[in-house]
Amino acid sequence: MPEAPAGTGPRRRALLAAALVPLAAAGCSGEEAPRTPSSGQQPAPKDAVVMVIRHAEKPYAGDSGQDEDGEDDPGSLAGRGWRRAEELPRLFPPAKGAPLPRPAAVFAAGGKVRAPARCRQTVTALATALRTPVRAEFAVGAESALAHAVLAGPMPALVCWEHTGIPRLVRALGAHQVLGLPASWPDRYDLVWQFTRRSGQWSFRELPQQLLPGDA
Repeated sequence: MPEAPAGTGPRRRALLAAALVPLAAAGCSGEEAPRTPSSGQQPAPKDAVVMVIRHAEKPYAGDSGQDEDGEDDPGSLAGRGWRRAEELPRLFPPAKGAPLPRPAAVFAAGGKVRAPARCRQTVTALATALRTPVRAEFAVGAESALAHAVLAGPMPALVCWEHTGIPRLVRALGAHQVLGLPASWPDRYDLVWQFTRRSGQWSFRELPQQLLPGDA
């Protein structure tokens, strides 16, 4: 039997079907092909809760603080600072509905200068109560590396830092443009700054500690 011309009969249908295969793969078959994210699309950052405090009270000019052994040390906390450090676990009770969540990670300034020693002293009792170590591998000035470690770790996180470095830390977190954020840390030891990131957006609130007589 002679072969059917390419434009008629079964051969035409076969050729049309073969021609439609690449069109269907390209999404032209009447059904929308599944969409895949472009290679340049970045995933949304994970939710985060970061709480920041200043170290507890330092000695006034002319006075001396005390180290962990009770020896005079101008680089350590004052007596009121040690009392605040001892009371700090009360700020994060395990009960549900507490004003502040219990930290899953605790960071403090590292190094050998005065402020980092006070930062570690401030959170030692809290870390013991939480049964978590104090991460103190970042020195004042290394706020970018600190922020990266905080955001990559478990949440919520608490950071005890030197007050002049706190604005740098906030900027490194990417939370420096939130509404209501002061330009610098106030001249106080009894505050908590809480930064919460949800769906990529940061929010901020400032809470009083109210741990010692005289706290606002």
